[in-house]
Amino acid sequence: MYPANLYYKKSYFFGMKNMIVAGIAFLLASCMGSSNENNTRTDTLRRDSLLSTVQPGNALSPIDRSPMDMIYFPVDYPILKTSGKAVNPPLARVIYSRPHRQGRTIFGSLVPYGQPWRLGANEATEIELFAPATIQNKPVAKGRYILYCIPQPKEWTIVFNNNLYTWGLQTDSTQDAYRFTIPVAPTSKPLEDFTMVFIAAANGAELLVSWEQAEARLPIQFK
Repeated sequence: MYPANLYYKKSYFFGMKNMIVAGIAFLLASCMGSSNENNTRTDTLRRDSLLSTVQPGNALSPIDRSPMDMIYFPVDYPILKTSGKAVNPPLARVIYSRPHRQGRTIFGSLVPYGQPWRLGANEATEIELFAPATIQNKPVAKGRYILYCIPQPKEWTIVFNNNLYTWGLQTDSTQDAYRFTIPVAPTSKPLEDFTMVFIAAANGAELLVSWEQAEARLPIQFK
């Protein structure tokens, strides 16, 4: 038989031990729940790459999930200039951001038909013409414009707008400068990243716009 005081001490010790174990288990469960909740929030953010969704890790300026890109015509003009191979000055430039598909249905869903679309993500997409141009027999003055689109299943309306230096698409049709309707063609393979490129053509270039399994081309002629 244990002395009474020793029995009570052992009971107290085992009681405290059980309480500590239970407390540790509760803390572990809480941490796991918090981690799952954070993962859920992250997954939710990743689904909308048309918004400015960023990754943490850079205290000065986080890396954006829809990177900004810049294209020139002639193609790769800055490289040509730096290497001494540029014969003429640049004719056009587009600045845009590149959202990712991430398994989503783009046209008719994420990008609704019949509604203005910014042709990219984040800041409004811009096109700059360094020389006067002609598009679909319409003269277009040189200068900088916002570029946006109103997509339909078989054709897109490409709009040049004067509402510069904006984020997203602040639609103000009173500032529309030019509108052009171009056909849309299906592609053989889906394209993960939204892409715009200039392709050399007779008397100028084609601005090719492609995402998912659709592409459209805007012909631009320069004098």
